[in-house]
Amino acid sequence: MTVKWLDEAKQYETSFIEDLRSLIRIPSLKNEAEAAKGMPFGKGCRDALDTMLEMGRREGFTVKDIDGYAGVIEFGEGEESVGVLGHLDIVPIGEGWSKDPLGGEIENGIMFGRGVLDDKGPGLAGFYALKLIKDSKIPLKRKIMLIYGCDEESGMACMHYYKEHAEIPTMGFVPDANFPLIYGEKGILVVDLKGKQKTVIESIHAGERPNIVIGKADAIIRGWNAHMNSVFQFYLDTNQLKGHVEQLDQERAHIFVEGKAAHAAMPYLGVNAALHILNFVGTAFHDKTCNSLYETLCDWQGKPCDIYKEGAVMGFLTMNTGVVELDENGIHVVIDIRYPNDTDKDTILKGIRDKLDAENLTFDLTLGNDKAPLYVDPNSKLVKTLEDTYRAYSQDQFTPIMTIGGGTYARNFDNFVAYGPEFPNPKPSDIFVGGPHQEDEGVHLDELMLSIGIYAAALEKLAGA
Repeated sequence: MTVKWLDEAKQYETSFIEDLRSLIRIPSLKNEAEAAKGMPFGKGCRDALDTMLEMGRREGFTVKDIDGYAGVIEFGEGEESVGVLGHLDIVPIGEGWSKDPLGGEIENGIMFGRGVLDDKGPGLAGFYALKLIKDSKIPLKRKIMLIYGCDEESGMACMHYYKEHAEIPTMGFVPDANFPLIYGEKGILVVDLKGKQKTVIESIHAGERPNIVIGKADAIIRGWNAHMNSVFQFYLDTNQLKGHVEQLDQERAHIFVEGKAAHAAMPYLGVNAALHILNFVGTAFHDKTCNSLYETLCDWQGKPCDIYKEGAVMGFLTMNTGVVELDENGIHVVIDIRYPNDTDKDTILKGIRDKLDAENLTFDLTLGNDKAPLYVDPNSKLVKTLEDTYRAYSQDQFTPIMTIGGGTYARNFDNFVAYGPEFPNPKPSDIFVGGPHQEDEGVHLDELMLSIGIYAAALEKLAGA
């Protein structure tokens, strides 16, 4: 049966917008302090999951709650299944928004809100694609499973639990990346550095998550004098930064630097405010600790640590400093590294350790997390089916399928890839539209509707009789 899925999807646009707003209103940020039975990631994530599962019940689908770690919305029967994996948790809202981050405001056909693109909007697009399949009475030979997790942004504990306690789909896709299709994802290595070193910085607390470039940072500096005000302003001006100083007393000042937040997979799109503080203090105060830390962490390709690698398939290794904390207890730095399948964890850790030793930084180095690279044969039936579907609906015959530095749920299951919803060549806009993890995160609604059509067509091909 052939259906013009895009035309069908547009008939549901009003209800889609209402449902998406109901999800955006929920601040589904992981909160371990609220963890309890049935809500391991806190109330916000629990509320978002309940809202999503209630939508499934409303449409007559089979609904399963996997102990608050994830939820499943099912349709059809069969020994084999096709999965669509989305997530309902969000990264911290952050600062600098010109729109209500929980409002779902629409301007110029663009909806704004934290999670509207990553990943509530795309996850809901998968839901509406399944609704189209059901409402159009498409016969199925495979069961379709929509799986919604609640901890994608901070470790994917939801999927670790899911794999131990629930059914794993035979194949599928994740609507949490780019079109045409992502068949490879870099490995993700999170490294903690902890130690005590002498420095003029009294305190600094910068960064919320390893997977976000630090957009704003502040620090209290000892040994400040009036001359340093002009030195600091000169540093800001020469680096095209915004910031200011608040004098605390005759010898201490509180400095502020504004950078630019970005996803850790693309640190070159951001400006790391904490690294600028280290660079300034190291240079202006001849602070050995700050100089050494900056020299170790400054390059997004990891060249000072001798971990630079340009992968044959996946491109450059990237390194992001996502957390910098310093107080009377010592220094704590968290690094997020995305690496191609041409290198490995041990090589990277050795490079960082050697650099720390060379800089006389007596830090403990510990592995916070390591997720191996994902690679699915680009000539497989799954990849070819999804690619052909995208090209038929988008009329894009030129953009190649690709690999990325971001980490999606796809790496948790065999025979899964990331598939949309972001299209090549972003539309021009008279207003700023932020991407994932940025302020004013937004998505073009017409592109989400096209995504629904593509997902419905893909599900029909993969699961249809």
